[in-house]
Amino acid sequence: MLLEQTTQDGYGHAVYCARDWVGGEPFMLLLGDHIYRSETEISCARQMREVYDRSGRSTIGLRVMPGNTIHLSGCATGTWQDADAKALSLTRITEKPTIEYARQHLHVEGLREDEFLTMFGIYILDAKIFEYLEHHIAENFREGGEFQLTSCLEKLCREEGMTGYVVQGECFDFGIPETYQQTARDFGR
Repeated sequence: MLLEQTTQDGYGHAVYCARDWVGGEPFMLLLGDHIYRSETEISCARQMREVYDRSGRSTIGLRVMPGNTIHLSGCATGTWQDADAKALSLTRITEKPTIEYARQHLHVEGLREDEFLTMFGIYILDAKIFEYLEHHIAENFREGGEFQLTSCLEKLCREEGMTGYVVQGECFDFGIPETYQQTARDFGR
């Protein structure tokens, strides 16, 4: 099914446009301007589904990134749920933090001092996210002029709990000119 966002009011608004189609069920959200490649025989989406099935709550795909790139993405922190450091119980989600903020509030035990967990671009979300998005839209609560998803994810995390999973794979962003050429080079290797 193809759903159209008739106005460019942000990522949160784009997700909200799928509310009626989702129909109150949990759903998987993948960024349309990303390509995903698994490092295992299990696809990135399947890895996420398996973690979601075990945790029973909204699950966000994560990846480890150096501090000098975190201003480009949402970041998350939490406490590890497993010995192999793949799944976390999330405690905080922040959109495009400064390195100073990340060092103070988003460091995850076991990562190097200048490494952080950023959004991978695959989410499995409870339909309750639409309540938070609807509230932001009704109240015209915009961040950077747009309705954002990350602040609603943060609220869902606080109120319902959320799992983060370090996906065993790579995501390639071709949605902005700065990363398009790099994606074309990297994906081909």
